[in-house]
Amino acid sequence: MGAQSNHNGSLNEEEEGEEHHKDTTLQDFYFRHPNDTDSDSDTDDDHDWQPSNIPFHLDDSFCINCTMRIDATHSHSHSSCKNCGEAMASQLNGYEAFQSQILDAITRYNASSSSSSTGFGFDERMLLHKEIEMKNHPHPERPDRLQAIAASLTEAGIFPEKCTLIPAREITREELLNVHSLDNVDSVEQTKNMFYSYFTPDTYANAFSACAAKLAAGICADLATSIMSGQFKNGFALVRPPGHHATITQAMGFCLHNNAAVAAIAAQKAGARKVLIVDWDVHHGNGTQEIFDGNKSVLYISLHRHDGGNFYPGTGAAVEVGTNGAEGFSVNIPWSCGGVGDRDYIFAFKNVVLPIAKEFAPDMTIISAGFDAARGDPLGGCDVTPAGYAQMVHMLTSLSDGKLLVVLEGGYNLRSISFSATAVVKVLLGEKPEIELEDPMPSKEGLDSVLQVLQVQVPYWPVLSHHYAIVKPFLDHFSSSSAISIGKQTKKRPHYTGLFWWKCGSKRIFFELISRRLQKKRMMKHVKGMR
Repeated sequence: MGAQSNHNGSLNEEEEGEEHHKDTTLQDFYFRHPNDTDSDSDTDDDHDWQPSNIPFHLDDSFCINCTMRIDATHSHSHSSCKNCGEAMASQLNGYEAFQSQILDAITRYNASSSSSSTGFGFDERMLLHKEIEMKNHPHPERPDRLQAIAASLTEAGIFPEKCTLIPAREITREELLNVHSLDNVDSVEQTKNMFYSYFTPDTYANAFSACAAKLAAGICADLATSIMSGQFKNGFALVRPPGHHATITQAMGFCLHNNAAVAAIAAQKAGARKVLIVDWDVHHGNGTQEIFDGNKSVLYISLHRHDGGNFYPGTGAAVEVGTNGAEGFSVNIPWSCGGVGDRDYIFAFKNVVLPIAKEFAPDMTIISAGFDAARGDPLGGCDVTPAGYAQMVHMLTSLSDGKLLVVLEGGYNLRSISFSATAVVKVLLGEKPEIELEDPMPSKEGLDSVLQVLQVQVPYWPVLSHHYAIVKPFLDHFSSSSAISIGKQTKKRPHYTGLFWWKCGSKRIFFELISRRLQKKRMMKHVKGMR
C-alpha cells in the first residue's frame, strides 16, 4: 500500500486531508499506565545517568526532550518534565557547533588527510524530513533526534576530530530494488511531488522525504562497503528516517527504506559471505526479518518488547525462526513486558546472541541501533542505560574481525539517545565501557524470555544446549524472597504500557491477520520439527 492509496496531502487537498485524519492522531502514543504516580521520578538517584549539559527553555505545551504533554496549569510551577525528568524546553542548543564543522570535515575527507578508523555518515538534508500536518501532538520521529546526537558527539570531542565524515549520496533505484518491490520504491519516490502524505497513520512524508530516505540508505550502503574494503574498521550512520519496519512492499512504522537491509546487501556485494544483523530497537524489525526470511547468508537477531503480541508491530515471537530451509536464521528474543534493563540485555547477549553469532561466524556485523529501549523513552518503557548499550556494542566488536556498522533506528528521548549514541561511538573508537556487568542476574521476566528462546533455538543451534543447562537452574533463585524482579532491579520511573494506539488502532488491525497466521503456521512447523 503506497502513499497514493492513502492520504495524499497535496496543496489542493489540505482541507480534505485534515478531515480525513481528524480522528487518527499520535496522541494515543502517550497513554501512561494508570498506576503511574507523579512522585515516581522525583526521588530518583541516577548515578549512572549523566545530567544534561544542553540548555533548555520553558515550553507551554510539550517537553521538547520527550514530546510528552505538559500540563499548562503546572508548567510554570515545575522546572522539569514529570515524564522524563528533563528541564522543560522549547529548543535544543548545541547543534550549531556540529554544523560549523561539517564543511571542514568534508574537506578533510576529500584531501584524504584523516586516519580515523571510524567512518561517520550524516547529511543535513535528512533534517528536512518532518511531519507537515499540524496535529494535537508532535510526532516523536523528528529532526531534533539527529541534532541532539550530533551536538552530543561534538561536545564529547568526537566529531570531527576522531571520526571521518563520508560524502553522502542518494541510493540508486537499482540498489533499492534488491530489498524492496518496484511499487514500494515508486510510492516513496512519488512523495516528492506532494506537500505531505501518509503511508500509514503514523508514517508521514513530505516533499523532501524521498531524498532523505535515499540519503539514509546511501550512507549505510557506502559505510558498509568502506568497512568491507578496509578503509574503515567500523562506522556509525547518523541517519533518518529509520528503516527496520520497512518491508518488501510497505513503508510503515516511521520507516521508508530499510537501511540495515540495504547495508547488508552492499556488504555482500563488497565481499561479505555472511552478514549478522543485531537489532536492539525496542520494537521488532518486522521488515528486516521479512526481507531476509529464507536467506541463510544473513542471520537476524532481535531483542524487543513483544508483550504477547500486544506491542507494535506484534511480530517477533520466539517461534518465528525463519522459513524455507533457513530455520534458525531468525532469532527473536521477545520481552514479555516493559522495565527490562541492562542486566536482562547483557544476560541475553551472553547466553543467546553471542553463542549463536560466534557459531555463525559473520564477515560483517550490522547493528540496528534503536535507542528506544533506553531509560526515559516515551514509547519503549524499558530501562537500558548508556553503559548497557556500550557493553553490548563492545561484546559485538569481537565478531567479524571488528567489522561493525551501527545504524540509527528509533529512540525518542533526546537526552537518552544522545548519551547512548555517544557511549556507543566511544566504544567504536576503542574506548572500553565505563561499567561492565560480568555475571548479570536478570529479572524473572527476562530469564523466562531467554529460556523460551533457548528451548526454541536449540534444534537449530546445538551450541545453546550448554547455555540452557546453565541458565535453567537460575529459576531456583526466584523461589527465594531475595529474587530480583522488574520492580526491584529498576529504579522508580514512570512505566508505560506501550503504544495504546499500536495495540488497538489501525496499525494493529493491519498486522492482526498477517502476524497471527504467520505465528500459527510457524508454531505448527516448529512442533512438527520437534517430533
